[in-house]
Amino acid sequence: MTALAGGYVQSVDWLAIAPPTITAAAALAVLVADLFLAERNKPLLGWLATGGLALAALFLLPLRDGDRRTFCLTSDGGACSYTADHFAVVIQLLVLGGALLTALLSMSEVHDRGADNTPEGPDTDPEGRGGDAGRVGSEGRGGRGNVPAGEFWFLLLSSAAGAALLPASRDLATLVVALEVASLPAFALVGLRRGDRLSSEAALKFFLSSVTATAVMLMGVSFVYAATGSLHLSRIAGALGHVDPRLDTLAQAGVVLTLVGFAFKTAAVPFHFWVPDTYVGAPLPVAAYLSVIGKAVGFSGLILVTVLAFPAYADVWGPAVAVLAGLTMTAGNVAALRQRPDRAHSAVRLLAWSSVAQAGYLLVPIAAAGYADSSGDAAHAVGSTVAYALMYAAVNLGAFAVAALVTRTHQAGRLSDYRGLYASRPAAALALGFFLLCLAGLPPGVIGLFAKVTVFSAAVDAGLGWLAVVMAVNVVIALYYYLQWTALLFRAPEPAAQPTAETAATGAAAPATRAVPASLTAVIGLAAVLGVALSGAPQLVLRFASGALL
Repeated sequence: MTALAGGYVQSVDWLAIAPPTITAAAALAVLVADLFLAERNKPLLGWLATGGLALAALFLLPLRDGDRRTFCLTSDGGACSYTADHFAVVIQLLVLGGALLTALLSMSEVHDRGADNTPEGPDTDPEGRGGDAGRVGSEGRGGRGNVPAGEFWFLLLSSAAGAALLPASRDLATLVVALEVASLPAFALVGLRRGDRLSSEAALKFFLSSVTATAVMLMGVSFVYAATGSLHLSRIAGALGHVDPRLDTLAQAGVVLTLVGFAFKTAAVPFHFWVPDTYVGAPLPVAAYLSVIGKAVGFSGLILVTVLAFPAYADVWGPAVAVLAGLTMTAGNVAALRQRPDRAHSAVRLLAWSSVAQAGYLLVPIAAAGYADSSGDAAHAVGSTVAYALMYAAVNLGAFAVAALVTRTHQAGRLSDYRGLYASRPAAALALGFFLLCLAGLPPGVIGLFAKVTVFSAAVDAGLGWLAVVMAVNVVIALYYYLQWTALLFRAPEPAAQPTAETAATGAAAPATRAVPASLTAVIGLAAVLGVALSGAPQLVLRFASGALL
């Protein structure tokens, strides 16, 4: 009896699961510490969260060989639920690094702005949580919008833990659990501003859209399980290769429906309508987090199920993903072109639609993997997506950080508020210009250019000439709004922005320049350094496009 029981006992490789485990432990530590810390000490929670994310990222170093796995079936050592291979480690680096920058970006939003923006001074906030903390600020929001520090940091870390777990998941059950652990805290983060109508509305729209997509995905997972009798990706791949002809239609439906949930996370058309309103209603650091970490979750899940679990049905998902890629990049760029500079929140809306377009580019190599002649070629193709995602994460977080800086004095967040930014904040203007040029794929943003060429090459090599043409046209379209925004930074400020005797008498003077928090400066600086380093040595990320990660 003892010997029989011993055959079912699984050993746990604690080092392999350390990154998501440490992140989850840090979330629990923040939640408990919030109960005992006095209000004046709440800023310590932010540093505790940042330290937890940094520690989790450090534990990726022993995993760089990519040869660890755990939670394996005792009857089949090749079927494991958690694998820390090169793909998982690289995506975990992206997730934890992005979450770390988001945490630094969030510190000033959560803690530093309450006393400055509360009409009656610091004493109007009896709970000491900062009356404006985390609030982008806009017409129609009033003086409300408090963000509770403890809940914010707990939810951010919880979501990051799920996002770090997902790329290492190797069965559909773990994938779904990781996806929901990453998603559910994100809903709360979007709607965390107390008394903010736009925030609540954005959270509801995000929640309802995501729940619908998840329900469809779970139906697909159940169909796949019914057709194959397994949830492990490696076993599903083998079973789908010789599925019973009577179950072929069921298996095809399961493949398509399973992809829906991940397509929603990537903001692929037609699952993208939640993006602009959610980004506008969420605290700006949360919007930055969703634009990078949310996409990393979606793309890593999409890669795992397509390349590892469903290669036998590449003729089904390959063309579908290719069409989604073309539609997504086109819809995102066309919508970004329509943003009016004088419209409230137009800067964040443009970044939102830009992220939709970028999702289209990221889908191209995944579509190319569906046309690959071998599993090795498919693994090489998805490496292009990983390389592009690393570039996109660094520069997009930097762009959101500069947007957070500008909204400290121009809370409406209009594109027109960036006019003449170089005259008042030259370093921030140069950084934002560099980030936008990287996204556009123009020098000196060399890494953006090389990343786009890598994605373009993946489409051409796979025989997707029509998709390469669509991508080339969209890159040209995107140049217009990226360059328009970049040029706006260096134009002379509008005369109306200069204080006059009349505006001073009425109290309508131009917004005063406020001190920039060190954490916000650090995010802009780190993102700029990463972008410059990758532009100077693009092989640091482009090597993933020439090597097999899976």
